[in-house]
Amino acid sequence: MDIFDKIQKNRGPLGQYQKVAHGYFMFPKLEGEIGPHMKFRGKEVLNWSLNNYIGLANHPEVRKADADGAIKFGMAAPMGARMMSGQTVYHEELENKLAAFVGKKSSFLLNYGYQGMVSIIQTMCGRNDVIVYDSESHACIMDGIFLHKATGGKSFVFPHNDIERCEKMLKMATKRVQESGGGILVITEGVFGMAGDLGKLDEIVALKRKFNFRLLVDDAHGFGTMGKTGAGTGEHFGVQDQIDLYFSTFAKAMAGIGAFVAGEEDVIDYLMYNMRSQTFAKSLPMPMVMGALKRLDLLINDSSLRDNLWAIVNRLQKGLKDNGFDLGKCASPVTPVYLKGNVAEATNVIIDLRENYSIFCSMVIYPVIPKGEILLRIIPTAVHTTNDVDRTIAAFKEVKAKLVDGKYQSDTIGSMMQQLA
Repeated sequence: MDIFDKIQKNRGPLGQYQKVAHGYFMFPKLEGEIGPHMKFRGKEVLNWSLNNYIGLANHPEVRKADADGAIKFGMAAPMGARMMSGQTVYHEELENKLAAFVGKKSSFLLNYGYQGMVSIIQTMCGRNDVIVYDSESHACIMDGIFLHKATGGKSFVFPHNDIERCEKMLKMATKRVQESGGGILVITEGVFGMAGDLGKLDEIVALKRKFNFRLLVDDAHGFGTMGKTGAGTGEHFGVQDQIDLYFSTFAKAMAGIGAFVAGEEDVIDYLMYNMRSQTFAKSLPMPMVMGALKRLDLLINDSSLRDNLWAIVNRLQKGLKDNGFDLGKCASPVTPVYLKGNVAEATNVIIDLRENYSIFCSMVIYPVIPKGEILLRIIPTAVHTTNDVDRTIAAFKEVKAKLVDGKYQSDTIGSMMQQLA
C-alpha cells in the first residue's frame, strides 16, 4: 500500500471536519491589530481567543523594542546554534533575569515551548527512569512521554488532579526504580490551559516527604498571571522553591516566541549541553530576545497590567456564574463555559455568536472533551474592558436560552452557514 493511501480513509479526529470547518471553525483568519477588537471575515468582532493575558502584544514599549531589535540586529542574528556560534550577552541576560524572577538559580532559553518540553523529557529521562504524570497534561508533555516509552522507558498516569492515585502511582514507580536503578520524574501543569483549573502543586510537593522524586511543572498559563508577583502557580501555592524544573513559554503572558526552563545550576547546565532540539537548532533571533527583555521588564515592574487582567477575570467569571453558567473548577484567567449539545449544535452556537453578536471565542468539542458537551473557551486580557465583559455575558445568556430551546438543532455541521450564503 502507498503510505499516502491511508489518509484517504482516515483524516484524523479533527481532519475529518476539514471540508466544513476550514477557514471558519478551524484555521480562521483574524485580521488587524492584536487586541480585543479585530476583524473576522471583514467584520469587527469582540475577540476572546488570544493568549495575550497582560496585553503586551501591542504595548507601545514592546512594539518599539521589537522594532529596535530588528533594526539593530536584523532577523538573522545570531547565526547558528548557541553551542556553536549563536551565543550572545543578551541571551545570557534574559536567562539570568528569568531565573531570578521565578526564584531559581539558573535558566536556559528554548526556541519553542512545545519542542522544548518534548526535549526536556527526552533529555532528563533514560530507559531506567519512570515518569508519573497527570492524565490531562498538554500534548507536548504527552509527546515527550511517548518518546520516553518508545525508547524503553516506563510511565504511570494518574487521573487529573487525583492526588490519592498519584500517590499509588508513585508507589509503583518507586518499586520499578528500585529494580532498574533509575529515578522518578513527576510532571504536571500549573494552570491547565483548557479547563483553567490549577495543578495541585502543594499536595504533590507534600508527597516528597514519602517518596524520592523530582517535579517538572509546565506553567505556560501561570507564568505572568499567577502569584503575588506573577512568578507563577508555584508562587501562588507558596511552593515555588519545591519545583525542581520550572518551565514556561513566552507565547502566553509574554506575547512572544520562545520558552525557558529554570532550576538548579548543574541541572540546567546538563540540559544546555544535552538537549538535542537546542544543540542542533538555530539560536533564538535577536529581535525576539530584545523584545522578551522588554516584556519581562514590564511584567516584573508594572503590576497594573496584572491588576487589570484580574479585574476583568473576576468581573467576567462572577458575572457568568451569577447567571447560571458552569465554569467548572477554573481558578485562573482561562475561562471555560460548559454547555450541553452535539457537534452540529456547537457549530451553530459559534456561528450565531460570530455573525449575529460579533463575538469571537474558541469552541472545543469531542474528542478533546466528552461527547454531548460544548466548551466555549474565553481568554480574558488586561486590555479588555468592563463593557466587553457585560456585552459578552448578555450575549451568552441569549445563546444559552436558544440552545436549551433547541434552536440550534441540526443533523448538519454548520447548518446556519447556509443562511449567510
